Amino acid sequence: MPASPAPVPTGRNLAELSGRAVILGLLIGAVMTAANTYLGLYAGMTVSASIPAAIVSMGVLRGLFKQSSILENNIVQTMASAGESVAAGVIFTVPALVIAGVWQEFPFWKVSAIGLLGGVLGVLFMIPLRRTLIIEDKELIYPEGVACARVLEAGESGGRDLTAIFMALGGGLVFKALSGLFGFVKPVVEGAVGVGRSLLYFGTDVSVALVGVGVIVGLDVASLVFIGGLIGWVVGIPLYYQFAPMPPGEVVDAAWTAWSGQIRYIGVGSMIVGGLSSMWGVRKGIGRGLRQTLGGRDRTQSLERTDEDLSTRWTLPILGLAAVSTIVLYWALTEDFAVAATAGAVMVVASFFFVAVSSYIVGLVGSSNNPVSGMTICALLFSAVVLLLLGMSGPKGILAALGVAGVVCCAAATAGDTSQDLKTGALVGATPWRQQTAQFLGVLLPTLLIAPVLTVLHQAYGIGTGGENALRAPQATLFASIAEALFGDSELPWNMVSIGMAIAVGLLALDAYLRSSGSRFRTPVMPVAVGIYLPLGLSAPIFLGGLLAHALGRRGEAARNRGILIGSGLIAGEAMAGILIALLIYSTGESYPLWDDLGNLVGLGALALVVGLIWRSSVGAARVE
Repeated sequence: MPASPAPVPTGRNLAELSGRAVILGLLIGAVMTAANTYLGLYAGMTVSASIPAAIVSMGVLRGLFKQSSILENNIVQTMASAGESVAAGVIFTVPALVIAGVWQEFPFWKVSAIGLLGGVLGVLFMIPLRRTLIIEDKELIYPEGVACARVLEAGESGGRDLTAIFMALGGGLVFKALSGLFGFVKPVVEGAVGVGRSLLYFGTDVSVALVGVGVIVGLDVASLVFIGGLIGWVVGIPLYYQFAPMPPGEVVDAAWTAWSGQIRYIGVGSMIVGGLSSMWGVRKGIGRGLRQTLGGRDRTQSLERTDEDLSTRWTLPILGLAAVSTIVLYWALTEDFAVAATAGAVMVVASFFFVAVSSYIVGLVGSSNNPVSGMTICALLFSAVVLLLLGMSGPKGILAALGVAGVVCCAAATAGDTSQDLKTGALVGATPWRQQTAQFLGVLLPTLLIAPVLTVLHQAYGIGTGGENALRAPQATLFASIAEALFGDSELPWNMVSIGMAIAVGLLALDAYLRSSGSRFRTPVMPVAVGIYLPLGLSAPIFLGGLLAHALGRRGEAARNRGILIGSGLIAGEAMAGILIALLIYSTGESYPLWDDLGNLVGLGALALVVGLIWRSSVGAARVE
């Protein structure tokens, strides 16, 4: 890939926000939104659609229209990532209402309204911060945005890369079908042995999507997530049973009992500290950006095409409409206008604050390390305090607090991806106002798919129910537990939360030492906290993917980039298969898989085969280039 940026396209009437780019962006965005909805409920993590969308766009525009404009391709990836980022915010919070028993289903308009309002605010509040954060602050590098710009600049190789993505997508579909539809591959390999008064657990999910996640996030983040898993499962659970009696029954069941009721809350404590420390760490940058934004600029100055933001003639009415719509939404949720007005004001203020924080953090450390969960916990706690002071309690209090948290989470997640896209646009010579318009369009249509997808998945698998094939929905389960503790009769294991806080403080101290010593490896809190909170079976294949990414990186940038594209295809393929199987279950009422799985070795062997194929294809691409 080129080391220097491509020449910026000149002129004011360039092919950019074209009809074909909009249609293609919406289509890819719809697919990635559905895929991320499934992946986030399954693994508690989502991935960006920017690079895969850019590759597909180049292939389609060149294949069908015999031409491919870098600016049109940029619009496509911008729209695709806008929709899938809203999916992350919705699935981290909205299913908590069903898990907590406040909702029995996913009402289409209410779920869509939470996603749309959060997504629109995430784009809207980033507009006045664009120049300060994206252009002027040289400390902020926006790594995913830079990577996507390089992919767009290397568009001549789009044909081979497009083929790799679609082959990987097909492979992910087949693998998930062998597991979830036919039962040839065991989805989880796990076991536990008693050791004295305690136990030792081991396990892994057999999932090519999770390997793909590890390839994309890289070894550093994958290692931290895996370390968190080891802290929770290999250290935490054995220590817990040194002081608590082990329940009767299977040893594996005892491990899950300790994790679900106690150990995972260590991750909660770490998330709280991680979120607060992240916000404190970027306070000066955010303050500087706000001062420059509120200070205004010389409107008589002529602006270059590449510096034109969406006019306030559009953004101010959109903000007013969003604020009114927010109050109406909370009025419908709580049936109390005073509470709705207060919650609406809290949401708008909190959304602007967390949009700024999210945009700044992803510029420093990338979207993979964006502490959206920690920020959402802070928003949930803050809104809960306000609502409790207003007399809200019980199911209505849970509904109102999670409604605020849902909008804030969507806004923060969307802002992170929006910032990366705007950085890509700045590098390839895009027009900001056209890109911002594309982001609004990218939020609208794909978001309308989230509620139907949630309904189908819940009917087919169950979301956060704890059943054998249920989707775990880690963040949503967490937020449900916190809301129930704040507004209901349940209690959180605060001793475990305190231990998690102490671990987070230790990680912050270690990170400060590593930074001062000039170490490349760092210990941000959030990946470790997520690892503690996730089942070990999820972090193990992610770590495997991280090792594969590291090995590919040693073979060169071309091999590493091909691995990222294949990983993206595997994620999309497995997610699409999961949704299709769910539709089959939903429409026929039959249960799947059709046969019993063939055992642990078959699943592990199939996973090893996929890793080998990723390696072979990626290294082969490096040799060709």
